[in-house]
Amino acid sequence: MPVLPSVAVVILNWNGKSFLERFLPSVCASHYGNLEIYVADNASTDDSVAYVASAFPQVKIIRNASNSGFAGGYNEALRHVKADIFVLLNQDVEVDPDWIAPVIAQMQQDPSIAACQPKLRAWSERESFEYAGAAGGWMDILGYTFCRGRILYTTERDQGQYDDVQDIFWATGAALFIRSECFFEVGGFDPYFFAHMEEVDLCWRLQRAGHRISYCPQSVVYHVGGGSLPQGNPRKLYLNFRNNLIMLCKNLHFSEQWIILSQRHALDLLAAFKSLVSGKPKDMMAIFRAYRDFYRWRRTEEKKLTDEFPRKRLYDLHGVFHGIMIWRYYFLHKKTFRELWHPKKKA
Repeated sequence: MPVLPSVAVVILNWNGKSFLERFLPSVCASHYGNLEIYVADNASTDDSVAYVASAFPQVKIIRNASNSGFAGGYNEALRHVKADIFVLLNQDVEVDPDWIAPVIAQMQQDPSIAACQPKLRAWSERESFEYAGAAGGWMDILGYTFCRGRILYTTERDQGQYDDVQDIFWATGAALFIRSECFFEVGGFDPYFFAHMEEVDLCWRLQRAGHRISYCPQSVVYHVGGGSLPQGNPRKLYLNFRNNLIMLCKNLHFSEQWIILSQRHALDLLAAFKSLVSGKPKDMMAIFRAYRDFYRWRRTEEKKLTDEFPRKRLYDLHGVFHGIMIWRYYFLHKKTFRELWHPKKKA
């Protein structure tokens, strides 16, 4: 019988005792023969670490010295973990007992798959896809991210419409399976991101290195979402805009940068104006702060970049929609992933 790859489920925690109480039991009930479970604590100030040590002695604890966000926290923690496959799991995710084996089998059958995600459903509405990953992450030609099963704030019910194995652009950070050697090969997460978009940037670099990102519909997990920063939070909006712009600068082929970034600047300015007229001045200011800090990054950090892997044109990558998603969503009223390509039939 072939040896099972070693798997380490690593849950990054920050003041998440209530989530750990609710969801860690399901993780500990996972059925997999070569599994270790870790809680990596980002300098919590609650008693979540003491709780885990007392209630789940089989779970290993890693203590990070400070809260360096999702990106820095995982970079630090994973240096202390030895496994063939890392599973980066949010603290607000509930899993079924057999959620690991289908993903591992899919990755074992195809060694070119560096990272893979399960199907992500909403914990509170269990037949619906969840915002953070749904049925796999995609990106359009202007760098806007979306998912099969979730476009902007429109989420679909899971009716089996995305039950096919498929290459995707990015796998959700809420439940990310990744080969440990591939994680370190591309340098892990960019710690400058702190949180948001760091998994998209990582998966883009994996594709540049010649690897593939995949989606496994046979594995299903349930995500609460918004555990640290809820949707609509100006801080979340700031990080999403800033990090998305930095990611484009880091990874776009040089021949694509000017045309894509110039269009993004115009559309993001419209988004800021829309926030203002919608009575959300804090959102407008978050977008302006994102641009301010993006240009600061370009002045101080961009020159430090070293391209270890070739920059590929977007058209040569998997999981790229060759159109402008927000145009079709807002002006052509294409609200689902399949409608991006297939117009609604007239009655």
